[in-house]
Formats: sequence, structure tokens, C-alpha cells
Amino acid sequence: MTEMTTTPEGDSEPQVSTRKATRRGGGDPATRGRTTIADGVVEKIAGLAAREVPGVHAMGSGLARTFGAVRDRVPGGAKSVTRGVKAEVGEVQTALDLEIVVDYGVSIIDVSRAVRENVIASVERMTGLEVVEVNIAVSDVKLPEEEEEEPAPPRIQ
Repeated sequence: MTEMTTTPEGDSEPQVSTRKATRRGGGDPATRGRTTIADGVVEKIAGLAAREVPGVHAMGSGLARTFGAVRDRVPGGAKSVTRGVKAEVGEVQTALDLEIVVDYGVSIIDVSRAVRENVIASVERMTGLEVVEVNIAVSDVKLPEEEEEEPAPPRIQ
């Protein structure tokens, strides 16, 4: 920046200012601050991604599904998409444990591989976290003749 100053004799002399034009905040705006992602957010993403895979009948153990079915029937109760999913989220990485029920007749190895691929792709795309592992526990097989686990209707209406 150049400024003009006048001397007592009336001569104008250009002087170079030593002040620098500075940008406020410095650096790319996208890198200012920190984003944290809660475990529950990653669990929801992973739960939905796992349920998208053909051959996955349900998520969670039998007991968790029974309690979840009761909770789903309570007015105002929301369906739990995190049932059967546990996430450990760090600053840049996450690890997931899934518990699934598969349909009878499907290849458990193929379903597990597809679940792992879909969960990793969804979580990494949506969160930017690196998924270091997806552990899958197959807790049950849904047989064709088995009825859905429905809680008994309430006795008081």
C-alpha cells in the first residue's frame, strides 16, 4: 500500500507502508473448527445400510428384537434403526459391531460380505470417517414357517 505524505517544505514524497493487508481467520474456511460425530449417528447409518442388503431379515438378538417390537407398538415410540449396531467413533476412524438375523437359504458369507461393503461405503461417504472394521455376528436364521415375533396385544384398551 502506498501513501503520500507531505513534508514541511510542501514536497510530496511517496512512502511505502509497512502494514500488511491481512485476511481475517486465515486459511480455508472449511478447515476452521472441528466436527464431531456421535456414536448414534454412525449407528443409524450402519443400521440402515445393513438392512438394505437382501438376505438380512432383522438386526439384533432375539431379546432385543422382542423388546424393540414392544417399543415399536407404543404410541409415539420410534422404530429403532440402531438395534443390533454398536459403534466406537474416534476423531478420524470408527469400528462397528453388527448383530444380524439372516433369511434361511441365503449364503451367510455372501450376505456378510455385502453388509460389510454397504456399511463401509455408506458410513465413509456420509461421515468421512475411515471404517477400520465391521464385525458381524449372525445371531439367528429366519425360517420360512416361523411367525414374526409379535407381542401379545395389550389387555387394557
